[in-house]
Amino acid sequence: MSIQKKKILFIIGTPNQTTQMHQIAKFLDDSFECYFSQIFSSHTAFETVVKTGILNHTIFAGEIKQKADTYLAENNLKNDYQAKVYKNKYDLVVVCTDMILPKSLSGIKTVWVQEGMIDGYNFAAKIVKALKLPPVLAMSTALNGSSNLCDIYCVGSFGYKSYIAEKGTDIEKIAVTGIPNYDNIKQYLNNDFPYNDYVLVATSDIRETMRSDDRIKFIKQTVEIANGRPLIFKLHPNEKRERATVEIKKHTPSDTLIFTHGNTNHMVANCDELITQYSTVVYVGIALGKKVHSYFDVDELNRLMPIQNNGESAKNIADICGNFIYYNGSGTEFLKIHKNIMLTI
Repeated sequence: MSIQKKKILFIIGTPNQTTQMHQIAKFLDDSFECYFSQIFSSHTAFETVVKTGILNHTIFAGEIKQKADTYLAENNLKNDYQAKVYKNKYDLVVVCTDMILPKSLSGIKTVWVQEGMIDGYNFAAKIVKALKLPPVLAMSTALNGSSNLCDIYCVGSFGYKSYIAEKGTDIEKIAVTGIPNYDNIKQYLNNDFPYNDYVLVATSDIRETMRSDDRIKFIKQTVEIANGRPLIFKLHPNEKRERATVEIKKHTPSDTLIFTHGNTNHMVANCDELITQYSTVVYVGIALGKKVHSYFDVDELNRLMPIQNNGESAKNIADICGNFIYYNGSGTEFLKIHKNIMLTI
């Protein structure tokens, strides 16, 4: 008599979120069946908006979804988009955001995994929170992790544990596990990126997510900071590349290099100085002792800096998933009992 395997659905998004979820799934043994789906909403009106193409420069559709689908296919991972392909009854859902949780998955155990940096708690986020509107209307990740709707929250540091607790999530639900992709930053020093001794600029998709960004002013500031040193720009994968490239070429020295693809972490490892907007790669710079610039307060970033545990974060999170799926109580009760399976809480 065969034992029915537990089924887990991983909600993915950006390339970073997708690879993080895959890393976690790798640590789950054969007693689990893992499936993946690009983030979605089961609301009919939202699906209609997605079909119009308006959201093609967001995590829900367009190039980001295409990249995720390609990654799943190349790695032979089961793509259960909107949980409609395989008609599964899931035992656990692992999400990259709690700002939008499909109603079709309600009643299923949920584990939230921090992707990286959480956007600043701006005016729009405060209004959305105060009026109890859908968090996605904040048009940023400012409210990610603060809904208190998931059973367990896995964060990158004690700083982030305090941060999302302050924003509304029960602190007893939060486990400090580390963040896959940002927990072993020293590994990026070993790379084959062909350039060294430059100022790296990692841009963000601020305009594509319908927020205000004085990009020309920002570009001119990077030239001032470089002060004659070589400049390299790495564009965010969600940016309108042609527009960004034209702007950079117009306002920077002729020898400035622009990359739309490539390993950003390797670029950070080889740079002299790092300039960011709202990019999580600022943590790579901090961990490697680079001088960094950010739209966020750098002292606050040092407080929030993800722990470095030699790449154990995915295993820590997988251990939580693999044990919680069999647990009959709440996430809070589970974390109190199973402290030994985590790095710390």
